Amino acid sequence: MDRRLTPATDRVALDTLRGQLDRPAYTAGRPARLVVPLTDILTAPDGRRDRQLVFGTDLTVIDEQDGFAFIQSGLDRYCGWVRADALTYDLPTLTHRVTAPATHVYPVANMKQPERMSLTRGSRLSVVAIADGFAELAGGGFIPAQHIGNQPATDPAQVAETLLGTPYLWGGNSRSGIDCSGLAQLSLTECGISCPGDSDLQRDAFPVTDSIQRGDLLFWPGHVAVALSSDMMIHATAWQMAVIRESIPDAIARIDAAGHGPFQGARRPR
Repeated sequence: MDRRLTPATDRVALDTLRGQLDRPAYTAGRPARLVVPLTDILTAPDGRRDRQLVFGTDLTVIDEQDGFAFIQSGLDRYCGWVRADALTYDLPTLTHRVTAPATHVYPVANMKQPERMSLTRGSRLSVVAIADGFAELAGGGFIPAQHIGNQPATDPAQVAETLLGTPYLWGGNSRSGIDCSGLAQLSLTECGISCPGDSDLQRDAFPVTDSIQRGDLLFWPGHVAVALSSDMMIHATAWQMAVIRESIPDAIARIDAAGHGPFQGARRPR
């Protein structure tokens, strides 16, 4: 089983794995939600980063150890360890998400007050009221109303372009730092299209297409980009350490010349 998608530690597994995976104990899991702006999903307590979760992500807690919780993300079934103090078990209904590249949460409905925290695009919100240009959050705090929405986006490529210039970060999923698969996942999930977290999983998730059109995913070994048109793309690349636009033919030639090819073709999300 792929460890990234297997909801089990060496001590505990989800009940759904009974008969498939032998563990000392099984659990139904405990629903929880991320209550900090951003946290790493780790390979082990205090291990290296696999991916990240953003504010408001729902998840299931499977095991706990040394101040860390082993979780499965409700977004894409990705599993790993996060800090236990980053979670809440208070789960008001999620109503909105952040649609701006980034925004601030204020203690009161006043932009001149010191911000309480910053949130990235895709963060999930429980809004209890909207008045005077601010949305009030169930857990406290106020966010500019023009930075949130309650309907999915319609164009993954346009979503990706809002992150243009974001610094590259291996395993990143936010405006503070993002990698190629993080950009692809955010672009699709903002449009209501389920998308795995890593590029190899993304390549296997969608059907092959012989042509390239806006919104398609383009793949190389260990890399993915979002097509802006039949000949332009956007991607988070360590080559420039940022999210950039690039000609598709130029990218194919450059990546081949660097020994990181070959181009593996396009997939069309549905």
